[in-house]
Amino acid sequence: MDERTVAVGRRSLVALAALNFFLADARDGLGPFLDAFLATRGWSPFALGAIATVGGLIGLAVTPLFGALVDGTRYKRALVAVPVIVVTAVGLATLVAPTPAIVWIGQVGTAVVGAVIGPALMGLTLGLIGPRLFGRQVARNEFWNHAGNVVSLAAVFIAVSLYGEHAIITLMIVTAIGAVVAAMAIDPARIDHDAARGLDEAGDSAKPSGLRVLVKTPGLLVLALVLLMFHFGNAPMSRLVAQQFAIELGTPFRTTAIITGVSQVAMIAVAVLAPLMIRRFGLATVLLVALCALPVRGLIAGTNSGFWTIFPVQALDGVGAGLIGIATPIAVERLLAGSGRFNVGFAAVMTMQGVGASLSNVVAGSVVSGYGYQASHLLSAAIAVVAVAIFLRFRRSIAPERSDATDAASATAAR
Repeated sequence: MDERTVAVGRRSLVALAALNFFLADARDGLGPFLDAFLATRGWSPFALGAIATVGGLIGLAVTPLFGALVDGTRYKRALVAVPVIVVTAVGLATLVAPTPAIVWIGQVGTAVVGAVIGPALMGLTLGLIGPRLFGRQVARNEFWNHAGNVVSLAAVFIAVSLYGEHAIITLMIVTAIGAVVAAMAIDPARIDHDAARGLDEAGDSAKPSGLRVLVKTPGLLVLALVLLMFHFGNAPMSRLVAQQFAIELGTPFRTTAIITGVSQVAMIAVAVLAPLMIRRFGLATVLLVALCALPVRGLIAGTNSGFWTIFPVQALDGVGAGLIGIATPIAVERLLAGSGRFNVGFAAVMTMQGVGASLSNVVAGSVVSGYGYQASHLLSAAIAVVAVAIFLRFRRSIAPERSDATDAASATAAR
């Protein structure tokens, strides 16, 4: 490989890092601020949960199709850039005029177009780096994503303190432009589209279609079930914590920035340590640690009510969700290596975990309305215990360990 090719490759990896940095804010529109923002405008926990559930389920219906699209298309950069533009536009509309019609249409639209970003980003990563170093690059992606979240949250806190809530508009536009520019800066010639869909070097032509991957690959279905349960318990907790304290303190954006910032700082540390943990203890152990963080988190949040609880609760969110975010695509890539359907399989797993997250929103909203915030957190902890038990039973098939020279090379490169 000549120096020019190496330089182009490095440029694309720098662009990939920048893309993950800006996507931290740009892929979700108002993201974690939406609930707190609408809660201070009189929206009930049940109404907010219903919006998240309906939008999420509609988005999930198209996620496997988007996975197949990523597998087959050579326009992966556009599948990141275009949704960012749409999500930003509907987020700005919601912020300027949070009427029921705009909020509902905006969140459903965000869920649909945002569903393609995850598979497209994983496809870009696998196509640029290849399977040998995929695990290390996923951890790097997560590092830059969480670093972008921390910077974004700090910017929100400072901007809102100095200029008021409308400063969010400028920040959303800046991060959207940054994400689009970074996506377009990736050299399309550096993307191996066969590698991006999980084909092996021999060009294996086996192409299981759609959700057949989920039912025909050992371990994938159980992995999806465990992640469904994990996200059912985990997804609403940060939202409810933000709602609760935003109402009590009357500062939705600054309160949410603090609450979310704690988990993002923890996720940065997790992203740094995850490759070492996987190499030293194995993928199954790392997934077990991630799953066990949720019962502890729910128990703390469910038995304490002071603002100080956000620190252990959100730090454990960083451990659990952070490790899950890194370990899941690695597990799927190992399970589907050589099939040519990595993105369909990954999208199918994302769909299952998204079903859990979406259904949990309306359930958690109902529990909060009837029994309070702490009851919802304890329910999350109980569900997480069941997920841990299932994982312990099937951990060998869910998270296979590599034993070939490729894995050794990957481990050496991660040092």
